[in-house]
Amino acid sequence: MAGAVSVEIVVAGLVLVVLVALVVARPLIAGGGEDEEPAPADDRRAALEAAKEAKYREIRDAELDFRMGKMSEGDYRTTDRELRAQAITILKRIDELDGEKPEPR
Repeated sequence: MAGAVSVEIVVAGLVLVVLVALVVARPLIAGGGEDEEPAPADDRRAALEAAKEAKYREIRDAELDFRMGKMSEGDYRTTDRELRAQAITILKRIDELDGEKPEPR
């Protein structure tokens, strides 16, 4: 009788291990959604958002340099104008990209 009980325990343990392995492996086998490659539009959007944040940081840095006396007023105005024009270009590209997306329903 002791031999029969231990065989049942081993079989139950193996079944449990197989079930756990199936549950864990299912997303890997199915190619689960989170690991899918982002769409090219999403990549462009992410790159533009990063460029926008970097440009905003440059604008803030230039303003700080001016306030700390590291930059003359003329240089600051020229730099600020150029950086803001570049930021506007980035924002327009983001808007254009948003225009390419179909409207959510």
